[in-house]
Amino acid sequence: MNKKVIIDCDPGHDDAMAILLAASDVSDLSIEAITTVAGNVGVDKNTINALRVCELAGLDDTLVAKGADRPLVREKLEAAHVHGKSGLDGTSLPEQPVKQTVDAHAVDVLIDKIMASDGDISIAAIGPLTNIALAMRKEPRIISRIKEIAVMGGGTYGNRTPAAEFNIYADAEAAKAVFESGTPITMFGLDVTHQALATDERMKQLAAINTPAATAVTDMLHFYSGAYKGKFAGAALHDPCPIAYLIDPTMFQLENVRVDVETKGEFTYGMTVIDADSRTDQKPNAQFAQQLNTQQFWQLFTDALIH
Repeated sequence: MNKKVIIDCDPGHDDAMAILLAASDVSDLSIEAITTVAGNVGVDKNTINALRVCELAGLDDTLVAKGADRPLVREKLEAAHVHGKSGLDGTSLPEQPVKQTVDAHAVDVLIDKIMASDGDISIAAIGPLTNIALAMRKEPRIISRIKEIAVMGGGTYGNRTPAAEFNIYADAEAAKAVFESGTPITMFGLDVTHQALATDERMKQLAAINTPAATAVTDMLHFYSGAYKGKFAGAALHDPCPIAYLIDPTMFQLENVRVDVETKGEFTYGMTVIDADSRTDQKPNAQFAQQLNTQQFWQLFTDALIH
């Protein structure tokens, strides 16, 4: 049986690659909806990008809903310096998709889908957590009905500030609400996503695959990798990690930990404070992905672009 998933995202090159992985023939995921949120760029651009990627992936019947255009409390934040002004600079995808969004807010789509389910829908949360926090606030009954939230965010260090990763920093108040909700959470922070690097050799392997998806990903990586030059051995495929986990969790080493999100620190706003040694009296509230079987991950990702 296919595993049901809602992808909440802010595409974004790595979000686009995550959607392509989820929609591929090697995936056993049934994409129930794609919801968008302000993050890498504004929500309008992110929504257009989600529609563009859906067309590339053949997700003609997949419901796409536009969500929150700003964080719960803080001012809006973007990452155009990484993803370009459009959020998907460097690609040859049609600028104006034919596919349209549904006439419903992402928060309402999340609530309706989860409340109508048998508790078997997971959420791949690969953008700021604003939509999910709002949905939990509007309809608290969804909290016990979500099977699992696979979150790309946080880590023991940051990339937006020394302490904070972008997705958490973009709406730390929302992240705090989600992590404290009691919903099962598996967290894919920078510690593990920086193990999924598109090195030059791997990019050459992808470029040799003669499919529309592989060509699009190669174009994405040529632009996206510019933000990583001189810092890492390749571009980090952050957002495909939660999707890969939902497809095959065996490629990750996980540890039960307590995660608290800092919302008051002058220098640590957005930090995910990870208590892996039970130094507090708080019970674990998340599985923390520590290690990735990179060979297994890249085999899955490559196969997804071939088929």
